[in-house]
Amino acid sequence: MMRMIGKKVGEGGCSEVFEWGGNQQIVKVAKDNTIAEAVKREFSNNLLAWENGLPAPRPYELLEVGGRPSIVMERIHGESLLQHFFRYLMQSPSEINSNDDPHETIKITARLLHETHRMGNLPLPSQRDMMTSSIRSTGYLTTSEKEQIIQHLNRLPIKKQVCHGDPNPGNIMIRGDQAVLIDWMNASTGNPEADLAEYIIMIQYAILPPHAPSQAVARFDTLRAHIIEVFCDEYRRLSGDSLDQVDDWILPVAARKLCADAISEEENMLLLAEIRSRLSYIVKSHHFK
Repeated sequence: MMRMIGKKVGEGGCSEVFEWGGNQQIVKVAKDNTIAEAVKREFSNNLLAWENGLPAPRPYELLEVGGRPSIVMERIHGESLLQHFFRYLMQSPSEINSNDDPHETIKITARLLHETHRMGNLPLPSQRDMMTSSIRSTGYLTTSEKEQIIQHLNRLPIKKQVCHGDPNPGNIMIRGDQAVLIDWMNASTGNPEADLAEYIIMIQYAILPPHAPSQAVARFDTLRAHIIEVFCDEYRRLSGDSLDQVDDWILPVAARKLCADAISEEENMLLLAEIRSRLSYIVKSHHFK
């Protein structure tokens, strides 16, 4: 099987991606931090999403490459939203044209999530169970803090809609006029508000790579609040939902993110400060009731 591997075309926190047997397929090869069970879950989730007409690439088979669990799947030829947006950040005002409109880039994510959330009751893992397990496993929180967050999570309404679990711009590919969600490892059945909270937290606290020019970092910092506003307005327009419940999901989603491999220590510290601020508010609120 090794002879079928082509050049490396991408890399994430959990896998490396290579061309596979030509130009129409890729193989995602798990890194050492990803167990075989997680790869099997991603394949199963992705297949379920694709078979039910959700905006997902087609997965073909599970196998091992060099002793590492891997997935062969359809190759999406195109650019990720992350690449598109980063190019925008790098441009001077005079270089920006209508094709690089950041508003449209932001709205694409809202549309994809709305389309995904309209599907309900697929046999995916429980969002709440996955979140609880992640919160319990993080080393950044005390046992007491973990229990407070889980108690907060368990007080939230239960829904059974399909959620992607990791809607960052690097997981959205643009192929012609079609947008596709990749990386369904964290897909679940649960509350759409968790996906929306995930996106909001990412925009609020994401740290750009060290090689990013200072002007790109400065521009992104000035746009954070605006990006969140445009995203929420578009999702609200499509769904008719007030989004009033999204803020309640910031705490458990931020705690879950402390387990993510691709997040920098600086971002973890920002998340931890947000979590502890919210926990303090909850404790005071209960004290004065």
